[in-house]
Amino acid sequence: MSENKMIQALATGMLASVVYDLHAAAVPVVLLVLVMAADYITGMISAWKNRELSSREGLFGIVKKLCYLFAVGAAVVVDWLINVGFGMVGITFSVNMLFCVLVTIWLIINELISILENLNEIGVPIPKFLTSIVKRLKIAADSAAEETEEYQNGKQ
Repeated sequence: MSENKMIQALATGMLASVVYDLHAAAVPVVLLVLVMAADYITGMISAWKNRELSSREGLFGIVKKLCYLFAVGAAVVVDWLINVGFGMVGITFSVNMLFCVLVTIWLIINELISILENLNEIGVPIPKFLTSIVKRLKIAADSAAEETEEYQNGKQ
């Protein structure tokens, strides 16, 4: 087997392992990547329309979006630590990617709000009910995150 084929096989195996481990979060993470791309594109169009296009700002936007994935990764680590921690003391308990999914959904909602704002700047008519629903989803996600935090703090 050539070196190139071995690298491909290794990368494929690693990716398959990650996807298997993140099965509960796979769809939200893919959606996050898609809405991040849509937000970046609509943001660039809005900046171009308003004559504010800047390569520095564009690069910062990409870096910021990559950092979103670090936040998701941190949530995966928290989920893993909780599962391993409970397992070490003999308690069978699994959060099943709870924090990863919560963080991912929260970021998706933020991206959706930004996309709607960008589209509004571009001049695309946006139904008020859509903006209202997305903002309500953000409030609900924030509330769920606060309740989870309060529950965790109460258990300590």
